[in-house]
Amino acid sequence: MSPLPRAGFDVAPAGLVRMRLVATGLLVGMAALFLAARALVPLHPAWGFVRAFAEAGMVGGMADWFAVTALFRHPLGLPIPHTAIVPRNKIRIGDQLAQFLRENFLVTHVIARRMQRLDVAGAIARWLTDPPEGAGGRFRAGASKLVAQALDALDPQRFGGLVQAAVANRLRETEVAPVLGQLLKAAMAEGRHQPLIDAAIRWASSALADNDHLIRQLVHDKAGTILRWTGLDETVANKLIDGLSGLLADMGTDPEHPLRRRAENGLDQLAWDLRFDPAMAARVEQVKAELIANPAMQRWLEGLWEQARAGLLAIARDPERAMAGRLGDVLRQIGETLRDDRRLACAINRFVRRAAVGAATDYGDGIVRLVSETVRSWDTQTITRRLENAVGKDLQYIRVNGTLVGGMVGLVIHAVDVALG
Repeated sequence: MSPLPRAGFDVAPAGLVRMRLVATGLLVGMAALFLAARALVPLHPAWGFVRAFAEAGMVGGMADWFAVTALFRHPLGLPIPHTAIVPRNKIRIGDQLAQFLRENFLVTHVIARRMQRLDVAGAIARWLTDPPEGAGGRFRAGASKLVAQALDALDPQRFGGLVQAAVANRLRETEVAPVLGQLLKAAMAEGRHQPLIDAAIRWASSALADNDHLIRQLVHDKAGTILRWTGLDETVANKLIDGLSGLLADMGTDPEHPLRRRAENGLDQLAWDLRFDPAMAARVEQVKAELIANPAMQRWLEGLWEQARAGLLAIARDPERAMAGRLGDVLRQIGETLRDDRRLACAINRFVRRAAVGAATDYGDGIVRLVSETVRSWDTQTITRRLENAVGKDLQYIRVNGTLVGGMVGLVIHAVDVALG
C-alpha cells in the first residue's frame, strides 16, 4: 500500500522532538546518577537514598518508555507479544473511528438539534451589512484568490465553447415570436412605440434630403424627350421632393396623421401575427436560426464567456473595490433584507438545516466508508507517525512523570526500609 502524501501530521512537531529528548535524557541521567550513587554509598549513608531514588526512577522511566513505545512499534525491534498495538490494529481502528463518527456525529437528530441553534441567515446578514475588518477581510481575500485561480485555470476555448453552445441551444429552444409580439403589444399600450415612429420619420426626412439628387436623376431618366427639352422634368422632381418633404413634416408634427395611424395599425397587426400566426412564427424562427448560424453571431457568442470571465476576474482580484461599488450596494441590501425579514431568515435557516440533515442521511454511509477505507489504505509507518504526532508530547510527559514518580516511590521505600531496619 502506498503511503499518503505528506501532510501536517507527517512531520513531528518541534515540541514533540524536544520532549522526547528530555524524557530520554532524564532516563540516561537517572542511570548515571544510579552508578555514581552506588559507588559513593560506602562514603555516607545518604547516598543510599540517592541510589534508591535513581534506581526506582530508572526502572519507572524504562517501564513507561516500554509502554509508550509498545503502542506504536516493537521496542528495540523485538517482536514481543502485545506490542506495536496501533499498526497491528489499524483496520479495527479505522472501522471503530468510522463507526464513532456514524453513531455520534452523522445522526440526523443530532445534526438537526445542532443546526437548530445556528442562525445561518443572521450570520450572513451580519457579514454582508457589517463585515468584520479582520476575519471578513481575510475571508474575502482568500475567497477572491481561490475564485481568481479557478477562473484562470479554466480553459477559455473549451469552457467558452460550452457557454457558446449553452446560449445557442437556449436561443434555439426559445420561441421568439410570441415574446416579441408581447413586448410590442406592451410597448404600444404604454405609447412607447411613438418615439420609434418619430425616429423613422426623421430618418426618412434625412435620407430624402441627402439623396434628392438621386430622385432628380431618376425623374430625368424616366421623363420623355419633350419633358427634358422643356425642362419640366426638373419641375416634376422639385414638386415630388417638396411633396414628400411636406408629407414627412406633417407626419412628424401631427400625431393623428392618417399615414401615422396606418403605421400604428400595421404595428398592432404585426404584434398580433407574432403571437398567434403560425406562418409569422415560422418566418421568425427561420430568421432566428439564420442569425444563430451567422459567423458574426457565433463570434459574439464566443466572446460572451471571455467578457464574463474578465469581469469576474476583475471583481475577484479587487474585492474591496467591487464591494465599494454597485455590487457592494446589492450585497448590503441583501444583508439588510435578511436581517429585517424574519420569515425569509427562518426559511433560509430551515433550508440549511434540512440540507445538512439530508446530506447526512444521503452521504453518511459514504463518509463512514471513506474514513474506514482511508485508514485501511495507510501503511503501518504512516498511521504510526500520524497518530504519534497527533497525540504530541503528552506521551513523552508520561515518560518524564514515570521517571520522577518512580524515583519518589523508590525514595519512600528506601526510607521505610531504613526506618524499620
